[in-house]
Amino acid sequence: MQGISRRGFMALGAGAGLAACANGVGSNGGARIDQRVDATRDFLYSRYPNTRDLATKAAGILWMPLITEAGFGFGGSYGRGALRINDITVDYYSATQASFGLQIGAQQYAHALFFMTQEALADFRASPGWAVGADAKYALNDQGETLLTDTTTALAPVIAFVFGQAGLIVGATLEGTKYNRIIP
Repeated sequence: MQGISRRGFMALGAGAGLAACANGVGSNGGARIDQRVDATRDFLYSRYPNTRDLATKAAGILWMPLITEAGFGFGGSYGRGALRINDITVDYYSATQASFGLQIGAQQYAHALFFMTQEALADFRASPGWAVGADAKYALNDQGETLLTDTTTALAPVIAFVFGQAGLIVGATLEGTKYNRIIP
């Protein structure tokens, strides 16, 4: 009986890892992401109707239907979504974030980035890895279950909506989240 070499074992492990991601060529990963994006978009528009008007003014919207975040000292988050222009998917993206500090727990949430200018959208699409920075303004969820945008936020090049939070970590933030184009 012949043993497996280290190189063979590593190749086998890498192949199994890639297969587990369900992102192989010819897979239905894109269709699955699009279904989740449709459900997330419909939820946002039905729960927060004023976002529909904002969407008509946006040059493009990055929909991230499910971000899972967990931390115990060190933390991180990951999710996949789609960039849509005129409600048509043009690219797929992953969102990753790493953190360190006093934290414990887990949560899931959705978010959408509304690119309000063509320049902001072009910068995002041209970037090999775009991170949320000072140019993004957050629309706030008040006690009345409506997402608010004020005049300052409405003039921002990128408006971020974080919604649908469930879990034990309070206050999801997109600061430090890095977005990369993927092929699902």
